[in-house]
Amino acid sequence: MRQMVMVGFLQAQNCTTLASAWRHPEARTDFTTAAYYQKIGQVLEEGKFQLAFFDDRLAMPDIYGGNPAEVVANGVRVVKLDPVAAMMAMGFGTKYLGVGSTASTTYYEPFDVARRFQTVDHMIGGRAAWNVVTSVNDGEAHNMGRAVHMEHDARYDRADEFMEIVLRCWDAWDDDALVVDKSSGLFAHPEKVHRLEYKGKYLNSSGTFTVPRSPQGHPVVIQAGSSPRGKIFSARWAETVFVAYPDLEDGKKQYAEFKAAVASHGRDPDLCTVNTIAYPVVAETRMEAEDKMALIDTLYKEVDGLSLLSEALNYDFKRKALDEPFSSDELDGMSGMQAMRNRVMQVIGRNPTPRDFLEVTRRGRPREAIVGSGKDVADHLEKWFVERACDGYVVGGTHTPGTFEDFVKYAIPELQKRGLYRKEYAGATLRENLGLSRMTKKEWGLA
Repeated sequence: MRQMVMVGFLQAQNCTTLASAWRHPEARTDFTTAAYYQKIGQVLEEGKFQLAFFDDRLAMPDIYGGNPAEVVANGVRVVKLDPVAAMMAMGFGTKYLGVGSTASTTYYEPFDVARRFQTVDHMIGGRAAWNVVTSVNDGEAHNMGRAVHMEHDARYDRADEFMEIVLRCWDAWDDDALVVDKSSGLFAHPEKVHRLEYKGKYLNSSGTFTVPRSPQGHPVVIQAGSSPRGKIFSARWAETVFVAYPDLEDGKKQYAEFKAAVASHGRDPDLCTVNTIAYPVVAETRMEAEDKMALIDTLYKEVDGLSLLSEALNYDFKRKALDEPFSSDELDGMSGMQAMRNRVMQVIGRNPTPRDFLEVTRRGRPREAIVGSGKDVADHLEKWFVERACDGYVVGGTHTPGTFEDFVKYAIPELQKRGLYRKEYAGATLRENLGLSRMTKKEWGLA
């Protein structure tokens, strides 16, 4: 029977994806320690989550107002630790939970990413994943020594070449290349370790990869592109995708379109899982959950939403009065998450204002939070899953570890009783627990 995928949505920072999370009275504040991430991982593992995933940016969200003062004072996602290090800490504190991290194809190098994630996969026993992003704004460009962020579609063109190099690196050592036979003196079969020669428009790589095959073959590839170009990229490369569909009917439509796009590349669409964002606020009773939600609503500040919109769209929202419409040129100049901009323009039906962006995107607030008892939350998740709007959920926390503790306590048992969610892990590796095979060069179309 088809069963749900569950992913914990995390950031290696002072809050969750919600900038207000650190203000919650029950939120832990030791976010610079390994113990913090290990505790969250252990909660997710108790709930049989397949994956914990670390989102990341390479800059503070300090585009708003042109300086970091307001975001620092308000703690708007300003601490950003290296997510790979946090991922390792979580992996060492768990046994079955898969752990993934973001790394940018715009600002890193393919060999570096390939080596780092393949090494992590060895260190945590075949449970690693890489979330492929192209980054979003000029703040990231400045931190990485660039004047401006690359144009949107060009970033994905570069990312295609980046993927070709990384995947060829991961496939450079045959499964049986490593011998380590002291008696014969043979360390590895040279004919089974393959040199890479790659020359592209954006990237070149020449050499022999230095990390043997890992326990699950290679890390799982995650992607979350939602623009038209991003969807093309996901359909070609992703093994699991993260989405944010606005409603059930749209979700069903986009889910079917994406699966067809995956199949058009000669890939099995059942081996690419689609997981939509969910913000559960769950308690023993609906009334208790509503009380929790009321508290969460009080934690939000307008600076949260405006700062995060500025970050996501690469445009300083402080330039505009709240009810002043953007000009067409200003909208065209928003070079970050263009799918977000396009959705706001579509919903509003005219040139939107900053207030329109706040209301439609709910940036900085739980987006369409699922509030209720374990049964209420399970009902909602079941409907989307059964009607094929998703294969699972990226569970976002309003605060940590409390959101995940409540979800595991109240919602997971309901899903398990309905036969929609597993009671035990399928195996030791992330691929086993996601039901994925190891993709080879031929299956990626790179042979």
